[in-house]
Amino acid sequence: MPYSERDLRGAASAGVISATDLERLLAFLSGGEAGEPASGAGPAKFDAAHLLWYAGALIVIGAMGLFSTVAFSQMGGGALTACAIAYAIGFVVAGHYLWHGKNLRTPGGLLVAVAVSMAPLAVYGIQDALGWWGKFGKPGTVHDFYVWIKGSWVFMEIATVVAGAVALRYFRFPFIVALIAVALWFMSMDLAPWISGVDHLDFAMRRRVSIWFGFLVLALAWTVDYRSRNGDFAFWLHLFGLLAFWGGITASDSATELGRAVYCLFNVGLLAIAVILMRRAYAVFGAFGVCLYLGHLAEKVFKDSLLFPFSLSLIGIAVIAAGLFYHRKERAITAWLSAHLPATLLRLRPVSA
Repeated sequence: MPYSERDLRGAASAGVISATDLERLLAFLSGGEAGEPASGAGPAKFDAAHLLWYAGALIVIGAMGLFSTVAFSQMGGGALTACAIAYAIGFVVAGHYLWHGKNLRTPGGLLVAVAVSMAPLAVYGIQDALGWWGKFGKPGTVHDFYVWIKGSWVFMEIATVVAGAVALRYFRFPFIVALIAVALWFMSMDLAPWISGVDHLDFAMRRRVSIWFGFLVLALAWTVDYRSRNGDFAFWLHLFGLLAFWGGITASDSATELGRAVYCLFNVGLLAIAVILMRRAYAVFGAFGVCLYLGHLAEKVFKDSLLFPFSLSLIGIAVIAAGLFYHRKERAITAWLSAHLPATLLRLRPVSA
């Protein structure tokens, strides 16, 4: 349960804590003059400063990868590697200064994350300079790493995961996990040609790979949730694991209405998991899945039914009413779940819950 400075001062005014304890608490929670949590893993904020920090980091990451031009790739492998290393060193030094010197954990961590994102560019330059593309051949420009599935990208993805793991060793910043999750997501597709021994995968194989790899990432996310009590490092793993797992299942076109009904129940289960584990990502994907199923009913099953729109409206109203009921009884429901669910399951909830 997050508490603000106003809450703590209110507790002091009510005599719950002394004025001395109040000042000691405020000094401890502030983590210094910068006013960020000392652990570097406090609740995420959404204000102008944080928006600019994240936007700037994403712009730099995109500029050196997704939005890079053909002319940028024509610099040559050696120049690209040198550029990536120079960027990485510069951003690590700047991030270290902000993290340790100024106690600005968010901008410092984001600069380190930018440094991690230079890993695929550095490896691309090495492979391009030495011609180490393997049997799959040169896959294209740096930009194509974020667009096309190709077995030649695997070494770049491995480098990103390793760089992210090393960065997390020294800078416990959750957003770095997002870069690792993206690399793992790409790797799930790019490894499949290596394993199957083919140059290209058909849609059915990609879907199966996506389901199983997404499931493994979700298992990893739950493991991180269970073991980590300092910062929400599993959020990005949950997000990208769900994207791969749910996306693969959604892409499965069931031939029967029973199969589609089971798909709807699967998404309802995701909504239940969201309530139990306090993970909003599961609610988002579950809600999308239910809407897709209802859209199928409207388009195929009850296309010419006069009563279907009215029936669906009543269902929507009932869902809203259920949301209102949950909002009113949230504390009681949460307390009941905490009292009746196994402790092992409760530990899978994020720290912020």
